Amino acid sequence: MRNHRELRALRGATTAGANTSAAITECVEELLVELITKNDFKGEHVVSVTFSVTIDLNACFPAAIARRWTGWNEVALLDCQQMAVIGDLPRCIRMMAHVWLEPGQKIFHPYLRGAARLRPDRSSSIVGQSSYS
Repeated sequence: MRNHRELRALRGATTAGANTSAAITECVEELLVELITKNDFKGEHVVSVTFSVTIDLNACFPAAIARRWTGWNEVALLDCQQMAVIGDLPRCIRMMAHVWLEPGQKIFHPYLRGAARLRPDRSSSIVGQSSYS
């Protein structure tokens, strides 16, 4: 344990409006802001983050976007392609972060934009543009 914190796994997801670097950057940054602010942690508390993307997203690496965040230079970051499942949510970016949090701290898993449909029980109020219906 690090300074009396508990290692927790945080999940989240979002969708990109298009397969462009700009669209992916926008939604990944939005997802990270929501994850960090709602769970109240700093980069030094993050152990690792794995991003998975659907097969229709290949314009840039979400981990490269996360790597630019202040204090995230020591974070282990990984991108992978998600299983291609018929009927899956298009242009979806999922993530799992391992973060040291205060014991008993309530955790928030952000599911934004079109990804709110994946986990309506955990969806956030941020609903950006998505063509998924």
